[in-house]
Amino acid sequence: QVQLVESGGGLVQPGGSLRLSCVASGSFFSINAMGWYRQAPGKERDLVATITSGGSTNYADSVKGRFTISRDNAKKTLYLQMNSLKPEDTALYYCNADATVVTGAGVRAIDYWGKGTLVTVSS
Repeated sequence: QVQLVESGGGLVQPGGSLRLSCVASGSFFSINAMGWYRQAPGKERDLVATITSGGSTNYADSVKGRFTISRDNAKKTLYLQMNSLKPEDTALYYCNADATVVTGAGVRAIDYWGKGTLVTVSS
């Protein structure tokens, strides 16, 4: 019932910046917490940052002070501003949303994932 589409990834030099976006669409009562996760080659998917519907944020220690998560509820869009990028930030970045939707079993809160956008940090 919810589709998430990420954009904004690409190739950037170390020290550079990128801004990721994730647009939510579909049929749902509300989008609750949202977040960005990333998965580097050969590694597990890790949390990057999360944000509640009220705007409270949480960051992985590795990105604190460099990345900023934000959301525009009216536009149903999640953002991730990434500054001072490092080669170790290279990964596929996924958008995640906890949404309240109507299912055959009633109203439920369900987790949804986008397909990811690739960020490559290299000189």
